[in-house]
Order: sequence, then C-alpha cells, then structure tokens
Amino acid sequence: MRKDFDRRAVLKGMAAAAAVTTFPAARRSRAAGKPIVLGLPTSQTAAHGVADDTDHLNGTLMAQAEINAAGGILGRPLELKVVDVDKLSPESCASAIRALVDARVDAISNAFLFVPIPAMDASVNWPCPYLSGNTQRAATEALRADPQKYGHIFQVDPSEVHYGYHFPIWLKDMRDQGVWNPRNNGVHIVQEQVAYNQTISRACQAALEKSEDFELAAITDIQYPVQNWGPVVNEINKVGAGAVMIDHWVAAEFAAFCKQFRARPLKNALVYLQYGPSQPEFLDLAGRAAEGFCWSTVMGLHADARSQDYKERYQARFPGTMGLCYTGIGYDIAHYLKRAWEAVGDPSKFDEVCNWIRTNPHDGLCGHIDMNNPWQEAAHWPDNGFDVRAPAADKGVSQLYFQVQGGEHRLIYPYDLKETTLKPAPWWT
Repeated sequence: MRKDFDRRAVLKGMAAAAAVTTFPAARRSRAAGKPIVLGLPTSQTAAHGVADDTDHLNGTLMAQAEINAAGGILGRPLELKVVDVDKLSPESCASAIRALVDARVDAISNAFLFVPIPAMDASVNWPCPYLSGNTQRAATEALRADPQKYGHIFQVDPSEVHYGYHFPIWLKDMRDQGVWNPRNNGVHIVQEQVAYNQTISRACQAALEKSEDFELAAITDIQYPVQNWGPVVNEINKVGAGAVMIDHWVAAEFAAFCKQFRARPLKNALVYLQYGPSQPEFLDLAGRAAEGFCWSTVMGLHADARSQDYKERYQARFPGTMGLCYTGIGYDIAHYLKRAWEAVGDPSKFDEVCNWIRTNPHDGLCGHIDMNNPWQEAAHWPDNGFDVRAPAADKGVSQLYFQVQGGEHRLIYPYDLKETTLKPAPWWT
C-alpha cells in the first residue's frame, strides 16, 4: 500500500462518505413504528473493495427482506443506511463511521477496512454494536489491549494470521492425501506491501520455520497495482518452488496473473492465490485460465444444504457470478444482531446488547461465531496451535479451501466439509 495517499482521492472519499443511502423496510413487512437502523460503510466509488462490499450489502439486503417479511424485530422494521468509503484511506474510513454515528444508527455492519483503527476510534463516542469481517489481528489486538474503549467492536471472522500459520498444514494434507506430488519442499511467497498481506507473509514465514515438511524458498515483493506479472512469473520459474503463495488481494489482478502464468507455468507447482478469487469478477475475467488454481477464505459459505438453499435464493435476487464470502457474512451479522436485540428487548441499550453478543455464539451460514475471547474475534478451525482456535469444526469458523474446477469454485478442504478433492492442475505432469 502506498505510504502517502493522493489528497484529491482522500477528499473525494470523505465527501462521498457523507452521503447516506437509505434502504427502507420491505413492503411486505408487518412491522410498524420507528425503524431499527443498521449502518453499512460500503465502497461504492473507490477503485477497490466494491465487489466485496457489494456482496456484503446484498447479503444484508437478503437478511433485511427475510426479517421484515417475518414481522421485523420487536415489531419494528429493519432499515439500512449505507455510506460510501475508500478502504485504503484512513480519513475516509473514519469519516464513514462518523457519518453513521451522526445518523445515530443502532448498529454497524462492515465488510472490512484496510485501516480499521481510525474507524474504530471514530465509533467510540457512539458505542453501538459494531460487527465486521475485518480479518485483521491489528484491530483485535487493539481491542484486547483496551477493552473498555473498544468493547463494542466484534470481528465475526478469524484474523488474517491464520492464512499464514495454516498454509504449511494445508500443503502437508494435500501431499499426504496423495493428490499432489510436490517437485520439492520449497514455498515461494509473492507478497504485496499492504499491512494485511505483510501480516500473512510474516505468519507464513514463522510457520515454515517450525515446519518439518516445508521450507521458505524465496520472497518476491509486488506493489499494488500490478501492471505486469511477467517478471513475477519469470521469478517463480527461476526459483522453482514446489508451492507458490500469491499473497495479494485484488481479483482482477489475480485473473491477469493466471493468464500470464498459464502461458509459462512452473510444472507441478501448487499455486495458491490468497482470498481474492472469492470476488465474483475473478472467474468472469480469468475464464478458462483460472482452472486448477487454489485459494481460501477464513470465513465463507459452506457446501451444505442450508448454504445451497441460500445461494439459490440469493442468485434469484442477484443474478450473475456470486461471491462466496461476504454474501454470507453480511447475512449472518444481521441475523446475529436480530437475536441480540430481541434478547435484550431494546436496541438502544448498547452495553446490554454487546454483552449478549459477547456471551452468546451464533450459528450462521459461515459457521459457529463465538465472541467470548479477549480479541472478540471468531475462533478458527482447523488450526492446531494458535491462539483463537476452535476445539472442533462445529465450534468455530472453518477456513475453507477451494480449487477452480470446471469453471467453478469447488470446496476441497477441510475434509469434513469438502464437496470434492484436489484435482491435478493443467500444468501438472
């Protein structure tokens, strides 16, 4: 990430964040009275983050329609207020939250922000429940250090550190399953400079130091936006590692990488793309070049009957390629809040609502969300030795690994949730 932000872009983002969009209660609602208002900072005009935030908003709209059609919450309709945000701008992130504070929303639901601390600080004078899929240990560490200040903030997915710590574990399982015969035990990390990706890289390097099966082969730096993947592909072939982690976050740039790698692939290498392929435009842009690549998310829709039913209803309302992560997170947050508000009986009692969330897990589409830990972040499965981890798959949020097979994302791991197994990539011999 750039250390200095373009001032005109920042001012544009701040101005846009002041504009509030209202999504009123569905017409079918039998609820009456003053609406309960859920605020959503949502990227609408920036050059990044729109896909994830659109998924998050759409999932929340799905929940809103269901809730209001069933009579609302405490007999009151659920209303959404959306403010624009530039995820890479600290000023815009803080401005978006201040706009929701000024609107006196009853809660905040956020996909993620790359600079979460300024947004968290902007919320402290109106400590309504603030639930997000931020996926950042820096944010939850700040909460652990000062729970009195940030105790109203909850992260419904595990932090990004698990992407790094769990990577060698997944590689070992793929090798031991007999579906991948690595050319060697080296791991080549291609890392972006944004703090989120740097945290993942450091966690992976630490895990590789402890691993008895894999070792760090090389690190290659990239800088967003990546205009040409040619030098990176050359370096991948030069290093020749058995596994490659592209530690990046932009779906369109991942799609460009796939096309350039397929033109000059490294034979038998297992190539993993960190999270970004979850965004709908990845498959749309990469097309057949995406075949065989793997990726994962620390929170996403499962392949069970409940999630399948939701996917069908979602796609009936929002046709086209569907994202598999924030579509579920937005939906789960709205229903989690509904349970909390109904249990307390008054959304304006922020402390009581937050205490209820802190002590009552929620079984959502994306897993078992339990906030009762010092970080107030979801417990991760299937990590085998890190801090906020679940004792079993049904007691936490599973990190889901996918492979593109036949032009679709297919869930291949963890084994107790998988719909298929890892298949040979087109560049494997």
